[in-house]
Amino acid sequence: MKDEKLIEEAKKARDLAYAPYSKFKVGAALLTKDGKVYKGANVENSSYGLSMCAERVALFCAVSSGEKDFSKIAIVADSEQPITPCGACRQTLLEFNGNLEIICATTKGKIKKYRLKELLPEPFKLNR
Repeated sequence: MKDEKLIEEAKKARDLAYAPYSKFKVGAALLTKDGKVYKGANVENSSYGLSMCAERVALFCAVSSGEKDFSKIAIVADSEQPITPCGACRQTLLEFNGNLEIICATTKGKIKKYRLKELLPEPFKLNR
């Protein structure tokens, strides 16, 4: 799937965000290696610690549907510069693919791309 299409899916997800406190809506679209897309939007709660980021919502939807192989994720926010995933999202995504392509975009079309291992170079891992 082309990056532009995945970004469009993330924009659609962003429209569904529940962000009454911060007013900062984020959408994510996670692409599986076999071409399926799972979307997520941030969901806030008045007890801020119970809020959930768009990236993890998309990941949890995918995993709860039986998916575990991911190639890239697009993240969209209405910000001046593209935003990157928070630390918790980086660590959670790393569980499945440390080389995941991360496409960060604004609603106005600015785009930056990374590999997850660039954004989380020294991740926590249990010895197995």
